[in-house]
Amino acid sequence: MQPHDREYRHTPVLRERVVELLAPSLAEPGSVCVDATVGLGGHSERILERCTRARVIGIDRDRDALERSRAHLARFGDRFTAVQATYDRVGPALAELELSVADAVLFDLGVSSLQLDDPDRGFAYRADAPLDMRMDQRAGITAAEVLNTYDAAALERVLRDYGEERFARRISRAIVRQRDDAPFSTSGPLVELLTRVVPRASQRSGGHPAKRTFQALRIEVNRELSIWRQALPSALALLPVGGRLAVLAYHSLEDRITKQVLAAAATSSAPPGFPVELPEQRPWARLLTRGAEKAGQEEIEANPRSASVRLRAVERIRAAAPQESEHSTKEHRP
Repeated sequence: MQPHDREYRHTPVLRERVVELLAPSLAEPGSVCVDATVGLGGHSERILERCTRARVIGIDRDRDALERSRAHLARFGDRFTAVQATYDRVGPALAELELSVADAVLFDLGVSSLQLDDPDRGFAYRADAPLDMRMDQRAGITAAEVLNTYDAAALERVLRDYGEERFARRISRAIVRQRDDAPFSTSGPLVELLTRVVPRASQRSGGHPAKRTFQALRIEVNRELSIWRQALPSALALLPVGGRLAVLAYHSLEDRITKQVLAAAATSSAPPGFPVELPEQRPWARLLTRGAEKAGQEEIEANPRSASVRLRAVERIRAAAPQESEHSTKEHRP
């Protein structure tokens, strides 16, 4: 067994349901699926196994994840292509491969198992590790830099908006006071501060006191929400008629953006009370899931990380959509 083979024992969240949703758009020879957050390649592997006429373009900003997914999926040959990019760069990534549309797109948002399980990355709060949290460790600010340079108001905003932390003001002020004596460099002192500052009653009912702060720092460091607001509409524009897109979101902020964008695509743009719906006002997508689908109890017990997942998916039903560029309807096959 290879040293990293144990990573692939883990079954990706809602794997079979994701493949079921995307497979109808991947039946034709040469069809293209973009796994925009490929991670270790678990979803891509199942798609390549089930959709034997399709190829997968696996995108990730994490170089380590790409190397491992490339090695794991080597048996599929040129049916799998790995590309390093953020998931708002799906269009340019396809263009470099001389492709202009994608028959299916998958986003599995949040932090990957690889990142959580590597203590040196600083994503997990249960081990004292460097406060990095960058998905691409070659660029951007670290979580330590956020903690040591943001003023109290900016820290409070990050914790409140991205972590939905009730005690954001109390925590941010405590961080500023403590860093004056000793700047933050590893997660241990931060976890100790949070355990001390977050009220005991909240810890008993709301889980680990560091959970929301670490989420907020990760989102800020990687610009996750701002990138997601750009990524989802851009990816939808790449779908041909019959193309499908699925999103796995793990916290309410990502899922709220997803819900709003997909609902708008599946809703008529005709003004309320307008007597006739014009062709260009008709919905250009249809929802494939009723609300957000969740993992079943059996999967949650086997993989606790699936407990918070929300799955939404759509299919494109019309060629032209408002505010879209023409490239979304071009043919991608030579």
